[in-house]
Amino acid sequence: MIKVMIAPSRYVQGPGALKELGKHCALLGKKGLVTGGTRGISSTKDVIEQSMAQSGVEVIFEKFNGECSKKEITRLKELAEGEGADFIVGVGGGKALDTAKAVAYYMKKPVVIIPTIAATDAPCSALSVIYTEDGVFEEYLVLPTNPDLVLVDTAIIAEAPVRLLVSGMGDALATWFEADACAKAFAGNIPGGNSTAAALALAKLCYDILLEYGLQAKLAVENGVATPAVEKIVEANTLLSGLGFESSGLAAAHAVHNGLTVLESTHHAYHGEKVAFGTLVQLVLEERSTEEINEVVNFCIDVGLPVTLEQIGVLEIKKEEIRKVAEAATAPGETIHNEPFPVDADKVYAAILTADAIGRLALKTKGV
Repeated sequence: MIKVMIAPSRYVQGPGALKELGKHCALLGKKGLVTGGTRGISSTKDVIEQSMAQSGVEVIFEKFNGECSKKEITRLKELAEGEGADFIVGVGGGKALDTAKAVAYYMKKPVVIIPTIAATDAPCSALSVIYTEDGVFEEYLVLPTNPDLVLVDTAIIAEAPVRLLVSGMGDALATWFEADACAKAFAGNIPGGNSTAAALALAKLCYDILLEYGLQAKLAVENGVATPAVEKIVEANTLLSGLGFESSGLAAAHAVHNGLTVLESTHHAYHGEKVAFGTLVQLVLEERSTEEINEVVNFCIDVGLPVTLEQIGVLEIKKEEIRKVAEAATAPGETIHNEPFPVDADKVYAAILTADAIGRLALKTKGV
């Protein structure tokens, strides 16, 4: 049994961390191409320029066109090569960051990741999700290494809509339970090995931090400030969840998320919101205790994560539609098969309806 753990080469986090970007990038080269969306660039450009100049690093900005497509990756790669860039910097949300990672990969250059939201655990990963120019999923680009630098300025994160931070908590919520399932099943992780004790410990720490500081962090961001609780939750959403899912593996929660995407009514819900409901489904599948399930349900309700199908857009439960979700979640190759027992569509169908019923009862009990 070979164990493998992967991680970014350097992770930097804190309020005002962007001011230190230059000194970290100076270790990677003398010239960088920065790409990102309108909001990402507008909220960071002045600080990036100043910080890079102080460290003697030249920087070029190029707007990301909005889709992580092969055409956009090629366009930015050719531009960066023409400018003689030594490294690539991605600023913003998931698609901009994935594009920067892909450009750097094809150029065989270092990549710097600067997330402006904490909505997923993608910033630290060795993965880019490639779409067509029309936004249809095309393929996963599995990268040989994680980013060379991930820099998270929590003052910027705190200015983003609170729903994005809460969605990140939903994505992170699954980390420990999926890691635990994979460990029990001796299932492989993302780099193709088994989990280390360190990765499992980080996944559990991720869950513990969410329970302890999640609500505090939400309240702080609702008021546009970065407190110690926000620092902890951003680290959980970004670093701990990222390390946990890659180096320990995925299981039912993310497979249920993938299944839910077959319903158009769920498309408005964020990734982490659907993963949170998928986590409840996983807990039902695994015959977890009422105490464990209630702990997760109460956390979700407190921070504003969905616990029912209705909350993710399924306003009318049609059994044939739930059956389609269950079948998609259990398709060959899906991560639900990393559970330490056989899983089929019948079991998932029952677990989805039961999780929904548990969530509805909890909301009624709490008067929500």
